[in-house]
Amino acid sequence: MVLGDIAQKMFDKMPERHVISWSCMMDGYVRCGECKAALALLRDMQKLDSVDVRPNEFMMPVVLSTCGRLGAPEQWKWAHTFIDKCGMKINVVLGSCLIDLYAKCGSIERASGAYVLLSSVYATTGKWKELRHVRDAMEAKGIRKVPACSMVEVGCVIHEFFWGDESHPETREIHLMPDEIRKLLKMEGYVGNTNEVLLDLDDEEGEELALSLHSEKLAVAYAILKTSAATPIHILKNLRICADCHVAIKMISRVFARYIEVRDCNRFHHFANGVCSCKDYW
Repeated sequence: MVLGDIAQKMFDKMPERHVISWSCMMDGYVRCGECKAALALLRDMQKLDSVDVRPNEFMMPVVLSTCGRLGAPEQWKWAHTFIDKCGMKINVVLGSCLIDLYAKCGSIERASGAYVLLSSVYATTGKWKELRHVRDAMEAKGIRKVPACSMVEVGCVIHEFFWGDESHPETREIHLMPDEIRKLLKMEGYVGNTNEVLLDLDDEEGEELALSLHSEKLAVAYAILKTSAATPIHILKNLRICADCHVAIKMISRVFARYIEVRDCNRFHHFANGVCSCKDYW
């Protein structure tokens, strides 16, 4: 009897099996090259539909490794969708696994997105040396970060904004508005989360200015500038809303008494009276 069979028999005899048990068994199959058996185990686990055995951020690297070795596109698409749906935090291990997965499956554009996620993790945790290594790797592979873009409809016209965007015909007026909003929010206790700034800026004021020019903030500012207080604001963003913008827009919804909806790449965020529908978990 091979070791894999022995492990499976021991696993089957366990009176209780939690996510760690399933993760270890799956990892064992992957290490033995039995990736199809690992995916079969995952399907059995999903059928249980139990909170105790639901894949989490510790198990997903095993799942991603399995999908990467098999080159199974449907499975890795499901895996990333599952990560987003469950609101799992992209830590260094999970981010690295996503990069490896998309690279193995030949999806360079997706790997670009995973590199950006990993960069954000390193920046947030202050690991600047590791961040530089990721950026160097991106540059060496010719991978460019997808620019953040936010769109808002005002007067039946779609207005598109990028970070620090100056292409809009009303740029000067638009760029003054975020600064005024920032001053009002500071009076309410707002402190900019400069960990979100992945630029080589030398001073705190420069970092806060960079935050105020995020695409979703520009879109919100323009909508406030051009619409009445009773008009809901609907914004569509191509990337995940950052933590700083999430806090700022919550406060804006209360200070300006506006309903604001932001659809980022993960979910809908409904902001009203200083609260978001996601309950700060996205």
